[in-house]
Amino acid sequence: MTTHYIGRFAPSPSGPLHAGSLAAAMASYLDARTHGGRWLLRIEDIDEARTVAGAAQDIETALHTLGMRWDGPVLVQSHRRQHYRDACDKLGDHVYPCGCTRKEIADSRLGVAADGAAIYPGTCRNGLAPGKTAGALRVRVPDPGQEMEQIGFMDRWLGWQSQHLASEVGDFVLKRADGFWAYQLAVVVDDAEQGVTHIVRGADLLDSTARQIYLQHLLGYPTPTYLHVPLVRHTDGEKLSKQNGAQALDLAHPLHELHKAAAFLGLEMKTATDVAAFWEQALPAWRRRLEGLRAGSP
Repeated sequence: MTTHYIGRFAPSPSGPLHAGSLAAAMASYLDARTHGGRWLLRIEDIDEARTVAGAAQDIETALHTLGMRWDGPVLVQSHRRQHYRDACDKLGDHVYPCGCTRKEIADSRLGVAADGAAIYPGTCRNGLAPGKTAGALRVRVPDPGQEMEQIGFMDRWLGWQSQHLASEVGDFVLKRADGFWAYQLAVVVDDAEQGVTHIVRGADLLDSTARQIYLQHLLGYPTPTYLHVPLVRHTDGEKLSKQNGAQALDLAHPLHELHKAAAFLGLEMKTATDVAAFWEQALPAWRRRLEGLRAGSP
């Protein structure tokens, strides 16, 4: 048990919690509590175009109904634009303006990244072409042979992971052409300023981790420990998400939802009689799950 553990759950308020978000929340909550640490709640509404009115409050209400209590005040990204601006300024020459449209990037891309985005070919790296207007801001990834060219880390669930930023991602966006700060920068700044030591989240964000470690390096921030839990999927194999019609949790039956999430995470538990009893059982079940992962069990 550690005396210095800070974890967090950071949902986007684009709709209510669903089975996939509950699995990630449960894993992060249990990991913090089994380590005697703090568990923070952050509302990641930096992409204001996707924010649904009232969703943040609905998420907080859902977590309370499910018996999950966070420590300290809720951090809201849309209130922190100046922090992201300051961090971007600190990056100096590592950042450059980009005037490429989506079509131009798609037409000249070097390939497709694991998250489905086009790998940026570096068109504006050496300055904007005549007639081009700056839109997005991008960060330069290392050239071949430079430090941090290949970024590796040990994931506590998935094992060793690595990514070559230049060939697998390309120079990535820090500020979008529509003026919103990008997720990659915001999450790195927030984690550092909140003192987050352990990040437990869904495997859909695994591909973002190398980019975030690179930004941590450039900004002089410590790198947290990572654990990416498997994704809850539709029957057709597609990731369960708000964008593809994931059903909201049935909060009239919170114990049922909790047991489903626990089963998905592979927690061996008896059926609890109430929410408080569920969490009493879930803590040692999570410890056993971690022991199994360390021993090589899937």
